[in-house]
Amino acid sequence: MIHFNVPPFVGTEIKYMKEAVESKKICGDGKFTHRCNKWMQDNFNSHKVMLTTSGSSALDMAALLCDIDPGDEVILPSYTFSSTANAFVLAGAKLVFVDIRPDTMNIDEGKIEDAITTKTKAICVVHYAGVSCEMDTIMEIARTHGLKVVEDAAQGVMSSYKGRALGTIGDFGCYSFHETKNFSMGEGGAISVNDELYIEKAEILREKGTNRAQFFRGQVAKYNWVDFGDSYLQSDLNAAYLWAQLEQAEAINNNRLHTWNIYMEAFSDLERRGIIECPKIPEGCVHNAHMFYIKCKDLNTRQAYIRYMKENDILCVFHYVPLHSSPAGKKFGRFHGNDQYTTTESDRLVRLPLYYNIAEENVDKVINRTLEFFL
Repeated sequence: MIHFNVPPFVGTEIKYMKEAVESKKICGDGKFTHRCNKWMQDNFNSHKVMLTTSGSSALDMAALLCDIDPGDEVILPSYTFSSTANAFVLAGAKLVFVDIRPDTMNIDEGKIEDAITTKTKAICVVHYAGVSCEMDTIMEIARTHGLKVVEDAAQGVMSSYKGRALGTIGDFGCYSFHETKNFSMGEGGAISVNDELYIEKAEILREKGTNRAQFFRGQVAKYNWVDFGDSYLQSDLNAAYLWAQLEQAEAINNNRLHTWNIYMEAFSDLERRGIIECPKIPEGCVHNAHMFYIKCKDLNTRQAYIRYMKENDILCVFHYVPLHSSPAGKKFGRFHGNDQYTTTESDRLVRLPLYYNIAEENVDKVINRTLEFFL
C-alpha cells in the first residue's frame, strides 16, 4: 500500500530525544525548544517565535491576542480545517466566511472588503498547500480598516511571499508540526509574534498567565500570575524530535519539491487537454511542496478516481468539507456573498501521496495509475 502520508524521519530524532531525557529537562522551554525557536526566528526573520502544543493552540493564542470581544466578527475562508475557526469561536467572535480563489484555493482578497462591518476585528488567512494568499492587498485592507491579520501558515513552513516567510507578514503567524506536515514533532506548532508590542503579552498567555519568561531573563525578582493565560508549552522531548528535522530543513524541502515537480511534469499533458487541473503558483510565491493535488472534472469523477487508486493500493484523499456547510459552521458563522467556488472546487480536489523520501517506484506507480484512469 502506498500511503498518502508518512511522517518525516531523518535519523537523529531518537538521539536528540535521549539527550533531552538525560538532561533531566523534558518539560517546556528546554534547550531543544530554544534551538527550534531561534532557528525559526533567524530563518523566518521574525521578532519572536514560540513553540506551542499544536498548530491549533498557536491559533488559539493568536485569536486571544487579537483582543476580540463577544460579538466581534472575524473574516476567514470556509475552505480550511476546523482549528482555524475554533480559535476565534473560543475568543468569542462571530465567523464571517468568504469565497476562495479557484486558482490557489486561498481566500479571495477581492471579497474581503465587502464583508467588513463595524464589528469586524480581524482577518484570518489560510495559506493553502503552502502557497501564499495575496498578502499585499490583504494587509492594505487590514491597515485601512484597523484590523488585525492572523496567518494560518500551518502548511506554510519554508514558503514565502515576495521574499517574506509566511507567518511573518500579518500580526501573528501560526505553524503546525503535526505528523502530516513537512516537519513534524508528532503534535506541535508555533506562533510567530510579528508586532513587538505583543511579545510580552504572548509570553504571559503561553505561560499560564505568569511573567515567568521575564523572571528567567532576570527582568523581575520573582514571577506572579499577572493576566489570563493557559499552558501552551510544548514538551522538550517533542522539540528534540523536531530539531533533528530543522537541522535538515533544506534537504527535506528539496526532496519534497523534487517529487512535486515530477508530478507536475507527468500530469502537464492531462492539464493541457482539459482533463484535470494542477496547482497554480502565483508570481512572487515560493511554495514548500506541502501537497500535490489535482482537480477532477466533478465530484463523481473524483470519487471514482479515489476508488480506482485504492483498488490499486494507493491512498489518495480529498480534503476539507467547507466549514459553512457544517453544523458548527452554521451555528457560529455565516457565509458572506455567493459561494461561487468554495463548494464546487472542494468537490473536485484530491490529494496525491507526497512525503519526505517517498520511493521513486511509488511515485511512478501513482503517475501510471493516474494516467490509466484518465486516459
